[in-house]
Amino acid sequence: MQSLTQEIQSFSRARLKKQCTRVTCLSGRRIIETWKGSSITVEEDPAPTGRALGYVPDTSWDLQVGTVRPYLLLGSQDAAHDFTTLQKHKVSHILNVAFGVDNVFPELFIYKTVSILDQPDTDLTLHIQECCDFITQAQNEKGVVLVHCNTGVSRAPAVVVGYLMSHDGLSFEDGLSLVRTARPNSAPNPGFMEQLQKYQRPAANGLH
Repeated sequence: MQSLTQEIQSFSRARLKKQCTRVTCLSGRRIIETWKGSSITVEEDPAPTGRALGYVPDTSWDLQVGTVRPYLLLGSQDAAHDFTTLQKHKVSHILNVAFGVDNVFPELFIYKTVSILDQPDTDLTLHIQECCDFITQAQNEKGVVLVHCNTGVSRAPAVVVGYLMSHDGLSFEDGLSLVRTARPNSAPNPGFMEQLQKYQRPAANGLH
């Protein structure tokens, strides 16, 4: 198994394959994020015209919510769209870092939307302070904040790691370990991993 340092050092944008992320909103609206190297396109995903063959789509909801701190939760858009789950975890604030995912209970929860593309060339660090401020607001108001993206695998975990580094002074390794303990399938994309690894250096000098 590669160490975190080896995993980051082996990352090369030139070797990136074309990748797509499909986002499905509760309303049924679907968006496709497609990237190849540093090129990114965002387009509507048309409804299928016929039955897809060769595979069975996974239509089950991912309602697993990871507790990073008593006031800080991590999950997917499914959890953010399920009122019973939100009630169960006493959520009061929701930080949506997905792209094109609706906030479905605006009259019941305090929302913050920071649209982040899940592609390695996205500058994640530009968004960390804004996200930290909202999480801190929830904590100060004695609330509970759920941070979510689409699947709760890359963007939301990366933002929470950035928060733990900036606000709590954790190292990248310790922040990532805490996040993966809370939500084991957390796997920020290689570009986010590289940025967060570098982000800890100025943070250690009090610049964040």
